[in-house]
Amino acid sequence: MKVVLGLGNPREHDDATRHNVGWWVADRLVYDWDIGPFEREGRALTANGIVCSHEVRVMKPTTYMNRSGWALTSLRFEAFDPLQDLLIVVDDAALEVGRVRFRSSGGPGGHKGLESVEAVLGTACYARLRIGVGTCPADVDLSDWVLSPMPEPEEEVVVGLLPELTEAIETWLVDGTEAAMNRFNR
Repeated sequence: MKVVLGLGNPREHDDATRHNVGWWVADRLVYDWDIGPFEREGRALTANGIVCSHEVRVMKPTTYMNRSGWALTSLRFEAFDPLQDLLIVVDDAALEVGRVRFRSSGGPGGHKGLESVEAVLGTACYARLRIGVGTCPADVDLSDWVLSPMPEPEEEVVVGLLPELTEAIETWLVDGTEAAMNRFNR
């Protein structure tokens, strides 16, 4: 089974914030792949289906960002290899709006959601898709920045990427992280 975990916060007033870009992608995947609706399972909303001949689970944690990893506790790890089968979709406040970066492993880079995922998995060896939400200005607190709504022109850039991100994640499903990196990183 392949798992795509889109990070975000569960409160309705967080929907339009930079920190919820992972949820935007998860919602778009479920729509494009026609595998919804999401159903509550443990500490996540999940949607399951067959995509590109793979059993796929799309997940959105129902915890706050700094406890996102808890959503993975419902998975049976004996039948699941995070290195091959997990993709975390996350906002990145160190990348300009619209930049996309697949990575096969690495540190959390100060992202509390990735820190939580690594704590639950006990490893940093899993794929992640970082989506640029604009670099945080030096005079603004990072938490305030990522929890603020995106200005409409920036939101339009990210929303405009969603169909391409579905294609990118399909590439990850079929050909792996390196193929997705080579084709979609920018």
